[in-house]
Amino acid sequence: MKEVRVTEDTEDVLHVVGGKPLEGTIKVRGAKNFVSKAMVAALLAPGVSVLRNVPEIRDVHVVSDLLRLHGVEVDVDGHNGVVTIDATHVQLADVADVDTLSGSSRIPILFSGPLLHRLGEAFIPQLGGCNIGGRPIDFHLETLRKLGAHVDKEHQDGIHITAPDGLHGAKIHLPYPSVGATEQTLLAAVQAEGRTELSGAATEPEIMDLVAVLQKMGALISVDVDRTFRVEGVKELKGYTHTSLTDRIESASWASAALATHGDIFVKGATQPEMMTFLNVFRKIGGAFDITDQGIRFWHPGGNLKPVAIETDVHPGFMTDWQQPLVVALTQANGLSIVHETVYENRFGFTKPLVQMGATIQLYRECLGSLPCRFQQRNYKHSAVIFGPTPLEGRDIDVPDLRGGFSHLIAALTANGPSDVHGISLIDRGYADFRGKLEALGADIS
Repeated sequence: MKEVRVTEDTEDVLHVVGGKPLEGTIKVRGAKNFVSKAMVAALLAPGVSVLRNVPEIRDVHVVSDLLRLHGVEVDVDGHNGVVTIDATHVQLADVADVDTLSGSSRIPILFSGPLLHRLGEAFIPQLGGCNIGGRPIDFHLETLRKLGAHVDKEHQDGIHITAPDGLHGAKIHLPYPSVGATEQTLLAAVQAEGRTELSGAATEPEIMDLVAVLQKMGALISVDVDRTFRVEGVKELKGYTHTSLTDRIESASWASAALATHGDIFVKGATQPEMMTFLNVFRKIGGAFDITDQGIRFWHPGGNLKPVAIETDVHPGFMTDWQQPLVVALTQANGLSIVHETVYENRFGFTKPLVQMGATIQLYRECLGSLPCRFQQRNYKHSAVIFGPTPLEGRDIDVPDLRGGFSHLIAALTANGPSDVHGISLIDRGYADFRGKLEALGADIS
């Protein structure tokens, strides 16, 4: 059947007329990559936890529903950005119920540690998430095994994990500083008997905020400068009250939109410490910003944008989630820009529609950079060369994933003429009320 879109939900299509600068003020709340993990952490302790500065995104509702399936009471006050979680009573969820939500999120794997501590067993369904490259759960499962869990991968609907004798401390080394595996280890080790040493860990700001939450709950966690976490297991934890750090990915996305559209956007809530690496690159390209206590103003000061060479890396390097929206702005820079992606091997799939809109982007299997890269001599097109400036023309676009989708939205707003962006519900996973924010910035959308 050729015309699938005949029955497409019209709410999942955004009509954009581009070529108009985005100007105005928007507010960004808590980090998507932290909030969902903090909600899972509440499962560790019988009692009430309160999380503030929570964005109204789909991932929050998915985690809320998953928690409810496990007997946890969850109240989401979207207007005020407050989530209240009462994990006094926890039960094992029905396999079929968990499976219905599994395609929407990769969060279920992080339920393992808390459920093993509370119930002695956990079930992990087939996992969903964005198709941007391998996100193997092997690191997660190996971590749980080292902590004493029994992993049954033969279950027909997913993975069954048990810990009849409880979890115990262990020495764990990650061959790559995986954010998810680091979070998994922390959530499982805080109540494991004895001490856990996790080396080669990720130390992103969102992880350090999770450590802050766990410390409030009663955990004993220290971190060394060599990316080693040391966790002393405790027998009991309590609920927490915490305010989330701001989403540095969403803040940078709106900054890129201001640059690409020759706009001027004040991002309320944006903070400097977590964005220093991005701000340096933004300034090198020719963007202007002004930092205040309330947020950061990003704008295009006029004149030609300059090309740059970027290599993505784990914190404190240039974040992989920053490069996609910024690539759209680089199509408008005067000269040759290079982006070497070292975190996800398939992250440049989003560039194909940009080329169809008029951008000049070439992808290469070679490492066009100096950073050690896991994808060297492998068959992944993980380096991009962008030549600009090139005018973009509006067209139909299908959203491939969360960050790529927002990048396509920026391209449509930058382009001359109309574009229809299909599958925008994917963007709801990480960008709260992005339609309302676009309207506040004067975008021509319907």
